[in-house]
Order: sequence, then structure tokens, then C-alpha cells
Amino acid sequence: MSESDKFEDDLLYAITRTGEGFHPEQADQAGLVAGGYQRGRRRWRRRSTAAVVGGAAALALVGTGAVYLTGGGSPTGTATVAAASTGTASGTAGASLTPASAGTPAAKVVTGPEVLAAFQALLPKGQVTDGKGTGTEPDKKGWSVHAGASLLFDDGQGQAAMGISLTRLAPDDPNRAQNSCPDKKLVPYDACTATSLPGGGSLTVFQGYEYPDKHVSTKWWNAKLIGQDGRQIELSEWNSPAEKDAPDSRPNPPLSPEQLKAIVTDKSWDPVIAAIPEPKPVKLPDTGKEYSAKEILEITATLLPSGLTETETAGDGSGYANFVLDDGKGKSLVQLNVQDWSHGGTGGLFGNARTLPDGTKVVVRKEGGNPGMWTVDTLHPDGLRVVISSFNSGTQKTPPTRKAPVLTDDQMQTIAAAPVWKLKK
Repeated sequence: MSESDKFEDDLLYAITRTGEGFHPEQADQAGLVAGGYQRGRRRWRRRSTAAVVGGAAALALVGTGAVYLTGGGSPTGTATVAAASTGTASGTAGASLTPASAGTPAAKVVTGPEVLAAFQALLPKGQVTDGKGTGTEPDKKGWSVHAGASLLFDDGQGQAAMGISLTRLAPDDPNRAQNSCPDKKLVPYDACTATSLPGGGSLTVFQGYEYPDKHVSTKWWNAKLIGQDGRQIELSEWNSPAEKDAPDSRPNPPLSPEQLKAIVTDKSWDPVIAAIPEPKPVKLPDTGKEYSAKEILEITATLLPSGLTETETAGDGSGYANFVLDDGKGKSLVQLNVQDWSHGGTGGLFGNARTLPDGTKVVVRKEGGNPGMWTVDTLHPDGLRVVISSFNSGTQKTPPTRKAPVLTDDQMQTIAAAPVWKLKK
């Protein structure tokens, strides 16, 4: 794992736009062209895990026996939890919280110990240690945006780290629509379900790994609820006493997918959500100049060699798309990043580039690995950067299915350097 990978995974700060990761002063060449793994797994992981450990300002403190929340303190001793959630939540489950008026910033403050107690009340029978809670008390700036709790849970089969986070999303927050299973070509996992809830809202339940390449076997399971009222409740658990850097203590995390769902959808969280102030409207960035995945896929389809067809297509609205090609000799994942670099400054990425007659700069890179990645990186005269990467496998994290990608260097250059790519004004 590179230093940038470790930093981004450990800091877990929330980013909702992938394009922000494509400035030359912020990333190395491999990070800029690989795109998919960073824009797939990390982006999805930031959405799903950052909130669990306390939001944008949280650090996942590894090797300490638990995932600690920044903020309010709570008891750190040992407690025994009676069975309260066995897959069918009761609605209140013994939580000692007083309901407050939804949407009222001045609603009764819920303390960190109360949040922790509510979390413990929803767990099955077992022993809880190292509990930490963050309440809805105003922070130094006078307002709070989240609440949560973390603990170590042991049902007799081994300690497991757990963390839950609660926050509210503004009506215009684009994160409300970002509650789906990740692209499996970029984020390998064992199982994931995404469902729409009665009355509005959505729920995902994810069963994957702390490290998708499985160089460490620690499993990470997560449930995320986004309600029609803007509530976002996330619960994460591991089959280890720490998110990272601790040996596995059990084959699987203790809570089943049904129990994860029951906890995040439990009505006992209503007063916590009500005590979180209404979030301010989100100032959405102007994405009008960015290529959508649909546009990228449509343009690329016209530039592919005869006989090849895009399959398993995916992408987002901020200049990224991917698809799979198969010439009958094995699958090959292809990714494209299309970004506005007219602001100047390329960080030396095109210092040794070839220059085509029309002024387009071209750099070709080949990275070995399991699988390997071939890349053609282009900077058009108007400042539009088009990067195409191909793998000798159908995903970024599975062994090679062929010696080389389906597309040759010349074919990738034909696609990336095509004059049809124009900077949007």
C-alpha cells in the first residue's frame, strides 16, 4: 500500500466529487490515471465509512483496540448487553432518550453517553468494552453535524470493532442519491444489497473487506440508511478488534445483514436525529463543463476498433467512465478520465511527452502488477486532459486473464487524442 493510499484510507475524509482528485499538485501520475480504484472504492468508502468514525474531522485510530470517535467522552469500562436486537428491531429497544421535535435546531441535546447507551441497547447479548460516544452538543463553532458511538463487542466468539454515526443531509445534498452498491469492477466484495424503503429513502447493506485486494483478511460490513427526512445512519463492523493493524478475532463480524438493517432503521434514533440541527443548503459546484459518463461512453464507442463493444458500463457525472471489452481471449477493463486542465500547471506530467501535429501531448505508461495497467495520457491544446487506461483483466483487483489488454497503445491513443474531445466552454 502506498503512502497516499494509507493516508486517504486512515483519514477517511468525506469527498463527494471525484474530480477534485485530479489536480497535478495533489496526486502522482499513477493516481491520476488509475482513477477507478481511487474513484471507485475510496469514493464509495468515504461516503460509507467517514461518517461512522465521526465525519470529515475524524481519524481512525488504529491499533488501540477500538475505532474511537472524536468529540464527547463516555464510559470506557466493561458492560454486559442483554439481547435487544436479534434481527427484528422493536422500535425503541430500551433506549433512554427523550423524543424531540424533528427539524428543530434547539431540540433537546443528546449526549455522547446517551448515544452510546442507545447503541448498546440495540445489540444482541454480549460484552461491550471501550465504548465511546459523541452527542449532539454544539462544537466550538456552536453547531454539531453528527452524533455517533464506537465500541468493542464480544458475543463469546471474539471481539469486534463497531461504530455507528448519525447525521442529517440537506434537501439539496447530492449524497441523498448516493446510496447504492459500488461498481464491483472497482470494489470487490462478497455481497451487497440496495433497496428502496417504504415511504421513501434507501438502504444499502455491504459485506466486503477492509482491503479489497485481501492482502489482509479483515472483513468490513456496513449498513447505510438515508431517510426521506434526510437522516443518514451508518453502522460498520469488523471481524477484528480494530479496523486496521489487528489480527482477525473471528471468521465474520458478529452482526448479520438483517441485524445491521434492524439497527440503522430502528425508531429509537429519532430523537438523536431531531437533536441535530437542520443542515445548511449545499452549494453545488458547477458541473456543466464536465463530461458525463454517458457522453464519454457514447464518444468512446465510436472510436473503438471494429468488432469491439462496450459491456458492463459504469461511471459518474464528473468526467469518469469505465467498461469492459472482450475479444474472445479474455476480459479487459477500460477506464477514461476526462478533465479540464486549462487552468495551467501540469506538475511535470507532460515534460517528456510526444507532441502530435495538432499540438496534443501524449505520454504512454505501462505498469506491471496483478493485474497490469497500460495508460495513454493526453493533454489537448485547449487544456482538456483525456486519460485512458486498460487492464489485462476484467477488474482492477482480479488476476490477469490475458497477457496484455485488448486495446493496443496505438488504439488507446486514437481514442484519447481524437479531436472530438473538446473543452466545454
